[in-house]
Amino acid sequence: MRALIDYRPALRERSGVGEYTYELARALLSLPAGPGPERALELVLFSSSWKDRFALPPALGKATAVDRRVPVSVLNFAWHRTEWPPIERLVSLRLDVVHSPHPLLIPSRGAARIVTIHDLYFLAHPERARAEIRRDYPVLARAHARRADGLVTSSLFTAREIERQFDIPLERITVCPAGAPPWPAREAPPGADGYLLFFGTLEPRKNVGGLLDAYEMLLAKRGDVPPLVLAGQATAAAGEWLERLARPPLEGFVRHLGYVDPASRRALYEGARMLIQPSFEEGFGMTALEAMTVGVPVVAANRGALPEVLGDAGALVDPDEPAAIAGAIERFLDDDALASASAAKGVLRAAQFSWTTTAERVYLAYLRAVEHRCASA
Repeated sequence: MRALIDYRPALRERSGVGEYTYELARALLSLPAGPGPERALELVLFSSSWKDRFALPPALGKATAVDRRVPVSVLNFAWHRTEWPPIERLVSLRLDVVHSPHPLLIPSRGAARIVTIHDLYFLAHPERARAEIRRDYPVLARAHARRADGLVTSSLFTAREIERQFDIPLERITVCPAGAPPWPAREAPPGADGYLLFFGTLEPRKNVGGLLDAYEMLLAKRGDVPPLVLAGQATAAAGEWLERLARPPLEGFVRHLGYVDPASRRALYEGARMLIQPSFEEGFGMTALEAMTVGVPVVAANRGALPEVLGDAGALVDPDEPAAIAGAIERFLDDDALASASAAKGVLRAAQFSWTTTAERVYLAYLRAVEHRCASA
């Protein structure tokens, strides 16, 4: 089987979908070969950009890389709005499976087509989305999902949302959660120099404003609040939040790091007293899983897939209530035994998430998609 994955989300800054795409490709390439040709997988990683060239990372060296000098926005418009050109014209290869890392199909002459839907937040709040996501996803995603030969998602929460909003049976959707990184748990929590950590793109869905409100409440109440670190790329919507950091009462207490490359992520968690992820909705919650792997207590919203990822290992709060966010942070700060117990549960919980299992499920989705394509033909 020759399967193509659109690698463009991981081409530059690997956050969210990009990290999932990279790790999935790595895990697929590491799957052991089966006893017969049915388990022989040839992976093609496709990229297009006008200025960024694609060089295979060492861990993906077994894949075939195809790089085309076509602007991302131009190709996306052509694919989404005209369903041209077929991917075979760009890669000059016969393909059995074409896997899109987002909800819209990649045109193909005859390959089975799979879409990945991590969340449907763009349907509820299209005004909070950006670029092609805002322009194309709300109007096209339902039809594309219903035409796809297979659907992949990273949580049962999103699978049920797809079933409910797109009227697609659950049995057509393969749930493939992200895996935990191969990091050891830290030996001990940080001391007085530890900080509170938010890690994610600074966009409206992440509820950064609610977190800053909660942090202001803590500053007004007590004088021993650890500094707050915001790690992640700032979007255009983040301007108001970044301006707040330069004014009292947040001035000097909150800093924005910007994008953190994969090689530096574990060290960022190592110094955190806790991770706070108060998102209005998450299709999975990869930073929560990474924090649990290291042994960092997690305060997260009781929305979306976050309860599914955390289980009983973290503190779940209403993201619409800054006071609830502040209260959960304060409980971890004041109760070392509670924080230690949460961290220990998190390490055990994270061990249940494996990229090998993810790759096995995705490979099964490929087989089913090929069967569906053949039956439809």
